[in-house]
Amino acid sequence: MATRTTTVNDMSIDDLLERAAELKGELVAFAQGPRFARRLDAVLFEAAEDDGFLDEGTTIQVMDYFMLQRRLSDGPTVLERFVGQRRPPLADHEREMLLGWHDVVESCFEVRRFDGDAVLLHNLIDDLVYRVYSNMGRTGFATVRVGMFVVGRIVPLHPATDVWMVTGAYTPYPKSARRQLAEAAAHQLTTHPELLRRNPAVLQKAREIQAAHRADFIDQVGADITVLPPLEAQETLREHFRRQRQRALAGLDAGRAAKVGPAPEPRLPEDMLAADNIALVYDEVEGLNQYRDFGHLDDLFANPRPARDRTNLALLREYLNDESVSPLAIRRLVQRHPDGADPVFRALLRKPGFTWAQDGEKLLRRHKKAFFDREPTPSVSAVGERLAELLRAAGQRTRAGIRWPAGLTVLSRR
Repeated sequence: MATRTTTVNDMSIDDLLERAAELKGELVAFAQGPRFARRLDAVLFEAAEDDGFLDEGTTIQVMDYFMLQRRLSDGPTVLERFVGQRRPPLADHEREMLLGWHDVVESCFEVRRFDGDAVLLHNLIDDLVYRVYSNMGRTGFATVRVGMFVVGRIVPLHPATDVWMVTGAYTPYPKSARRQLAEAAAHQLTTHPELLRRNPAVLQKAREIQAAHRADFIDQVGADITVLPPLEAQETLREHFRRQRQRALAGLDAGRAAKVGPAPEPRLPEDMLAADNIALVYDEVEGLNQYRDFGHLDDLFANPRPARDRTNLALLREYLNDESVSPLAIRRLVQRHPDGADPVFRALLRKPGFTWAQDGEKLLRRHKKAFFDREPTPSVSAVGERLAELLRAAGQRTRAGIRWPAGLTVLSRR
């Protein structure tokens, strides 16, 4: 068995893998205990198909997500609870190892080659190669061959190493599935551009693309923000994406452009279409965002009359409490109407001494912690070289492709 020594208490990769397997077994037993039963059942039910069925692979993946990433109602993950409550207490290097498992990479990987007990996996989404082990040794990759693809989850074996470990289950696919898997990976990347964050070069490319799109949006509507009725907002988005598509096709030769199938036109969600108005904001850093009923809040800040505007104060409270809404929305309101910020938030919070200049950022950090815990990423994606090769080889879009495996539902929950 090939080993590599590390600086983690002079433990080899084999030693770390053995210990990781032991602690992972304890973590699974802890998560399946009675204190988490109701919450685990709810997560499994959420992931089940319409008929309530969950296959073994999906169950393992959802269980892994529940332990490592799903935050409990009071804030911590099951993993954090386990690390804090295990008796006897974990050694410092063991605590560091387990808490490093929060850093999950979930993707479609191409199998590059084997190196001893490790396999080198090329992530089609972030275009990086990961050296990955299984805590089952080489037998953990018994179904994998060079040139195949695997869809699954990996975590750092230990933050002090540069190697990774399979977590949960993975699904192998033959070489013949490369076109469909490339399209599935491209769809995930389009939906979740934050997945580029590990590759600075591709991330910078995405920022450059976003800057060009933003300039075009400003040219189209006259500013980086516009508030419109829902149907007009939807048509504005469609025109924006049509312009970007035309620009992209202009860079292709006639033969390649002819193979590109029709792109689906963007459609706002039903709850957006049911709003009174929608703000389209193309921020320099966060990219293109949409906010429902933003116009009502814009009026509130422009002409603050909190005592007579309880409905819009309730709407502002929703903006503030909704963890999925970026601080950008509230910052924009304050930037547009700085004189309205203090009276509005004093009424909302019932704090006569509140001032935005002194208390505003602290308020946002308290209610939008997740946005401050990570670096903002562009809202557009850049495709890495290997995925671009596979997509070019695919030519016209495959209609009956492979759906992103059901077990990998974590991305849709972020």
